[in-house]
Amino acid sequence: MRLLLNIIWFVLCGLWMAIGYAFAALICFILIITIPFGIASLRIAVFALWPFGKTVVRRGDAGVASGIGNVIWLLLCGWWLALGHLITGVALCITIIGIPLGLANFKLIPVSLLPLGREIVTVEQARALDAEQITSF
Repeated sequence: MRLLLNIIWFVLCGLWMAIGYAFAALICFILIITIPFGIASLRIAVFALWPFGKTVVRRGDAGVASGIGNVIWLLLCGWWLALGHLITGVALCITIIGIPLGLANFKLIPVSLLPLGREIVTVEQARALDAEQITSF
């Protein structure tokens, strides 16, 4: 089932959202000082391509630097990536078949707003770690 959902997701919105994250990474790489944000953006791009079967968990070692970085990320890239997820989610919810995909898009909004201090793992790894799940598909 995850494979089928991932394929439909990829065609309808995953590719486009991953391109948005890659564009955000490009901007961050050009600004040089924001290269760590670009790396985080590329990690989320891969997650946006195939989200079903993966989840986002809080990292235990994330500290104040992640919080400050999240504020900078929010100002540079996070708000327009979240807006893209919101628009795509609403568009997908217009059809009955697209509702699960639209809801998955809404669950990606917190990750696109505040990505630092989080780690993308498989659902099985999260269960094995008994980690606090933020977003699960």
